[in-house]
This record gives sequence, structure tokens and C-alpha cells, in this order.
Amino acid sequence: MPRVTLTSANPARQTADALVVAVASSPAGPRVVGADWLPAETVEQVTGLAGVLGITGAVDEVRRLPAAGKLAARTVVLTGVGPLDEVVPDAETLRRAAGAALRELTGAPSVAVALPAEDAEQVAAVAEGALLGAYAYTRYRSGEDAPAPAAEITVLTPRARDKSATKALARAEVLAAAVHGVRDLVNAAPNDLYPAAFADAAKAAVKDTGAKGVKVTVLDEKALAAGGYGGILGVGQGSARPPRLVKVSYSPSRPAAKVALVGKGITFDSGGISIKPAAGMDAMKSDMAGAAAVLHTVLAAARLELPVAVTGWLCLAENMPSGTAQRPSDVLTIRGGKTVEVLNTDAEGRLVMADGLVAAVEEKPDVVLDIATLTGAQLVALGPRVSAVMGDDSTRTEVVDAAGAAGEAFWPMPLPADLRAGLKSKVADIANIGDRFGGMLTAGLFLQEFVGSTPWAHLDIAGPAFNEKAPFGYTPAGGTGVGVRTLLALIEARAIR
Repeated sequence: MPRVTLTSANPARQTADALVVAVASSPAGPRVVGADWLPAETVEQVTGLAGVLGITGAVDEVRRLPAAGKLAARTVVLTGVGPLDEVVPDAETLRRAAGAALRELTGAPSVAVALPAEDAEQVAAVAEGALLGAYAYTRYRSGEDAPAPAAEITVLTPRARDKSATKALARAEVLAAAVHGVRDLVNAAPNDLYPAAFADAAKAAVKDTGAKGVKVTVLDEKALAAGGYGGILGVGQGSARPPRLVKVSYSPSRPAAKVALVGKGITFDSGGISIKPAAGMDAMKSDMAGAAAVLHTVLAAARLELPVAVTGWLCLAENMPSGTAQRPSDVLTIRGGKTVEVLNTDAEGRLVMADGLVAAVEEKPDVVLDIATLTGAQLVALGPRVSAVMGDDSTRTEVVDAAGAAGEAFWPMPLPADLRAGLKSKVADIANIGDRFGGMLTAGLFLQEFVGSTPWAHLDIAGPAFNEKAPFGYTPAGGTGVGVRTLLALIEARAIR
């Protein structure tokens, strides 16, 4: 991850390979935002030659101009913020503008970012966006042409020496490292990241973090059988690589709250006996994004030394078809004794999550949040960039508020009681699928069966967790790291309630 520093130096005298400034769109043409120090010649290029240079100021637009000796930097990079209703862009607009610029600036070793950063909140947004945008996954690249993000990022702000700004930068670095960690796990090939390998990665991440008060416990297939984790075992029994349940706990002294996180960790989802179509199956390596988000949220909370106890449950299995795979009409016994009739083996995420939720609730947390790439219905309902949240009214609202503060898009969805009838089984306590319509909500109702009276919310990130299209803003193609920022913001809010 790049090294980030703050400086209050004159941007025009800042030595860097690229100097980033904001450009807004307007009916009169593009206009530079918050950069009165720019030479008149550069401003004239932006405004007078906008049509020729293709500069509009639109969101996600990034254009480069030669500095031509007028600035200490070698090039000027114009990043669009779109039309502005106010003089200064809001936090998410700054975050996205910084991210878009850094994402485009591979090959530029040093980048100075001169977006509006007049207070700690703006410093945080600019730094966070820049770090999130400066990401490249190169694990499997063998050539020298692998993308190389900027090694050094300088954020220009008059608050460079303020404690609030330096604290904001430190948090942005922790948060970006967590998101990068999730992206790396999601992007890993499934032949390298299987349940046992994921468990080893979790242990290594805890060790590398060096955070105090973090403990990892791994249950293998024998321990899962002894503990009655029938959902995880049932899903994983078709694979030659057995399942795991990983518990990652951060326990500060005298915690202000106790939060449990449960993440779906299907390291590859073929659909099992109810096999998926071949088209698009390669993206099913991302079906463990929820577990990755849980792992790195716990580690981020520990690194920030938040006064909240956070326990993460990573429900890890590989869903494969084989002679040992579970079959439609099999009955599984979830931890705690509830039985589930498996009508479709491709509705496997809710089975592993049921075990994880029961285990989490047994420890009596103040709130339990689960996060999963759970249903294709989420993608149909909300598209690839907006996640869904269900649960009790209070917790659901808490998640939406945290997402808004973090800059992630989560939309509140209902849990209609009438859909519960579709989950009735003729032979077991509940079936793992219901009627076709309202599938995202039915999945939420299934999970609700395993939380009892504990305050709870379910985050369905099926679409936003893996970007199969072009990059945008600070979001790359592939793993996005969605959910970490929202979960961490909620935990931080719990710390001061």
C-alpha cells in the first residue's frame, strides 16, 4: 500500500510525477475547484480548450495535462467531481474523485493530491479515496508490465499539522489496508484459497497485524462434527477440501459494547448437485467476500484499538458436486438442533450462515450482523452497486446510517411475514428455499430463524462484492472490499453510544 503524508506546502511548488486537482461540470463548461494557486495558463487550458481536450468535469473523468514548466509537478491531473450544488464537494464525491485519479495513475511513482481538504473530514475522504484507488492485484502476473500503483501519495491541506487531520489519516490507512486485504482474498484463485488455506490466511493476517487482544480459533471437520455444525459440514462434504469455521475475536478491556459478525465463506460455489450454468461461474470464487470482510473488519477494529469487543465467525466451505455431495431432499441438523430440508444445493450460503449465527448468538452479543454474497435476487432487485440490508427495524436503520457515514450504498429491505410460509418443509423444521419471487427476502427470513431475540441485521452484498465490469471511482474490477467500511463505522458508533 502506498505511503501517505500530509503537507501544507504551496501545491504549485510540490514536486511530484502528478498533481491532482478537481474539476466540476457546469452549463458554462468545466471549472477548477479549490485551486486558486494554479497558473493562469493552466486554467485557460481547462476552460478555453475543454472541448478539444475532452474535459467536462464529469464524475470518474480523469484527464492529464503537461505542466509545461509552470508547476513543480511534471503533469496536472484533472479529476471530475460532476455538477456541484455547493462550493465544496461532499465526502463521498471527494473520495471517489481521489480514487478515480489514483486508479488511473499507475506508473506514476509519486502523486500529490490537491483536492479540497480544509478540515479533518475532508482530509479523511481524500486520503481514503486515494488509497482505495491505488490498488492493483498482481499475484498472478509474471511479466514486468504488471500495474504499479503510486508508491507515495501526498495530500495537500492547510491542516497538515492538526492532530485531528493526522488522526483522520491514520484511520484512513487502517481502513484502506482492511479493504485491500479483502480484495486480495476475493481475487485469489480458488485452487489457492480453499477453506483450510483461508483459515491459514486468517491466522497469518492476525500475526501480521500485530494488534493486541486478537485471538484465532479454527474448527476443522472433526471439531465441526463434534460441535453439531451440520450446515457447514453438509455444504462442504462434496469437496475433497473439507470445511472450516474460524473464530477471530478482539477483546479490549472494559468494552463499551459486544458485536458479533458472521461472514459467508464459500471459497468456490459450483452450486453443488444443483449445479450452476457455466457462464459466469468463474466469478463464484468471490462467494467468500462476506467472510473476508468480517476478518478484516475485526482486525481494523483491533488496530484502531476501539473499545468494542468484536468477534468474527468465518463460515468456510467449498460447494462442489461429487459422489459425497449433499443431495436435494437431504436433511441437515444445524447447531442447536433445528433441521433443514435441502431442496436446492445452490442455496448453500444460508446453511453455513445458520451454523455461524447460532454460534455467535450463544455468546450473547449486543448485536449480530451477518454479511454474505447470498442471493442472485439481490442483484436483480438492486443492481451491482447497491447492497441490501434486512433485520429488525432498529438494527437495520443502524446499518443504513453507518453505510451513509462510510460512503457505501446499502438499501433497507423488508422481511414480509407472509413469505415465511414458502419455507415450510414436509419433513423438517424448515426448507432452505421458498417461492421464486422475493428470493432475497426469503433468504433473510431463513436466517432470522437462527438469531432468536438478539438484535440482528443481514447484509446481502451479492452484486457489489465483485465488480465484473469496468472500474469506477475508487472501485477496481474484481473484488471490491464492500462492507468493511460500513461494519467499521457501525462498530465505531457503538463505541460512543
